[in-house]
Amino acid sequence: MANTSFHNFIFGFCTSLLIITTLSHSERGSSKKEHAPIFIFGDSIFDAGNNNYINTSLRANFRPYGDVFFKYPTGRFSNGRLISDFIAEYAKLPIIPPYLQPGNHQFTYGANFASAGAGALVETSQGLVIDLTSQLSYFEQVRKSLRKNLGDEEAKTLISRAIYLFSVGGNDYSYIFGTNSSILRTYSHREFVGTVLGNITAAIEEIYKKGGRNFGFLSLDPLGCLPFARAVEQEQKGHGCFEEITPYVKLHNKALPKLLQKLETKLKGFRYSLSDYNEFLRDRMNHPSKYGFEEGKVACCGSGPYRGILSCGGERGIKEYYLCPNASKYVFFDSAHPTERVNQQFARLFWSGTPNSTAPYNLKALFEN
Repeated sequence: MANTSFHNFIFGFCTSLLIITTLSHSERGSSKKEHAPIFIFGDSIFDAGNNNYINTSLRANFRPYGDVFFKYPTGRFSNGRLISDFIAEYAKLPIIPPYLQPGNHQFTYGANFASAGAGALVETSQGLVIDLTSQLSYFEQVRKSLRKNLGDEEAKTLISRAIYLFSVGGNDYSYIFGTNSSILRTYSHREFVGTVLGNITAAIEEIYKKGGRNFGFLSLDPLGCLPFARAVEQEQKGHGCFEEITPYVKLHNKALPKLLQKLETKLKGFRYSLSDYNEFLRDRMNHPSKYGFEEGKVACCGSGPYRGILSCGGERGIKEYYLCPNASKYVFFDSAHPTERVNQQFARLFWSGTPNSTAPYNLKALFEN
């Protein structure tokens, strides 16, 4: 195994904005509107810039990140908006700023706790990320703030009406390869996936106990076929995807719907939307022109094979990098993260997709509850 490549591999996936959202009304005034807030948990797929405010190298707060729409780097691992930003737009909410952004005290529209590199396990990139347990503790602080500002009943109504978005798990699997973890030798694929899903289950149940009822989940993306993983595989075998990680992804994606169905039976009023992010990305990687793209496997920004080395922006040790002239023609912006255009396409599917891609409800149905 090429260790340096694997560190780029993990760094690429694990790393995943600074939007100053000024809201002119008080929490008490705004809460009277019948809107459903969004509370966002997970990794770089959803991190809107929380990692800008912790001591970590897992950041995207430099150009060319954010050049589309925001026109400056916010901390999002994309050239523009994320899936969660588009979901907020479709729900007629303002863009949800990162929870740690200074001056962010307005939570009636929700909060974004996601952290690039975070996993469901505390051990994943420990010390460099806001792990899922810490994200849940931030949610509890928000819940207390809402109760203080709105009163118990109004806060309770808002919490129960809210949608809880999750993108978590992928970093737990990529991290064990990047660190050559003993987990690879001591746990079976099934045992380790069970541990990851057990932590996700515990998080869902904790939010449910506090009044949360509506949840949105993504299946894991095809980790072994992202640009950084292809780059590692090319170095080792010459071509193809990094298949060693695929059994974890397959087991996770097979078990997640069963887990959610079980929770639906067990927890009264629990409703969820699960969207097939894996198939969505795989389709665009393999048939880019079908969806309006020119390149599905090579990243727009980076260096090395498939531009799979996370050098985009020249701020992570490697100064030299290539930036494509038009990111909207690419599926991937950097070695692990899609372009804004891909995020928008997936957000539409998540919002209003049919049961063959988003089930048992789409997000629109959850918001209209």
